[in-house]
Amino acid sequence: MSKKNQEEADSTAKNVEDIKDEKDNASNMDNSADSNADVNEDSAVQAEDASDAEEQAECRNDSDPKDAVIADLQDKVKRQMAEFDNFRKRTDKEKSAMFEMGASDVIKKLLPVVDNFERGFKSITDEEKETPFAKGMDMVYRQMIKMLEDLEVKPIEAVGLEFNPDLHNAVMHVEDESAGEGIIVEEFEKGYTYRDTVIRHSMVKVAN
Repeated sequence: MSKKNQEEADSTAKNVEDIKDEKDNASNMDNSADSNADVNEDSAVQAEDASDAEEQAECRNDSDPKDAVIADLQDKVKRQMAEFDNFRKRTDKEKSAMFEMGASDVIKKLLPVVDNFERGFKSITDEEKETPFAKGMDMVYRQMIKMLEDLEVKPIEAVGLEFNPDLHNAVMHVEDESAGEGIIVEEFEKGYTYRDTVIRHSMVKVAN
């Protein structure tokens, strides 16, 4: 082989080697680019996750004060409702007590009228009770008694029963061997209860 041919062969071999080196460098650059791309993608995902976490934290921070305000308002509403319910019950109780007091006062004023009717009927004969006037008075008396019964006003039993200071007022004592000790032998004025509450005690005579 001539020297000239040898030089051409060496030059060709060198060019082939340079081309190979360039291909290797290009391949390495591609791999590096892919690796950098993967790293950048992972970084982007991590950054997105971090952003979501921050947004959720901010949402929680934003919602916590609102929840506290809502809970406080709900507590205030519950307290006000409870106070209103207590006020309503107290008002109803006071109204009921005022009505009872008013009804009791009216009944007390009616009882002497009833007493006078009963005294009047005791003072007339059976023949006089048959007169139109007496019958008219009897009708008025019965109407008043019916009204008192409707109001739950009841007379207190006395004669023949044992004296009870909660129901009776002893204004006289008498020695009576035929009656037991502490037994009521006579009633001077009838007593009454209004819804199981004594509004007038019976005035009675008690045997010793």
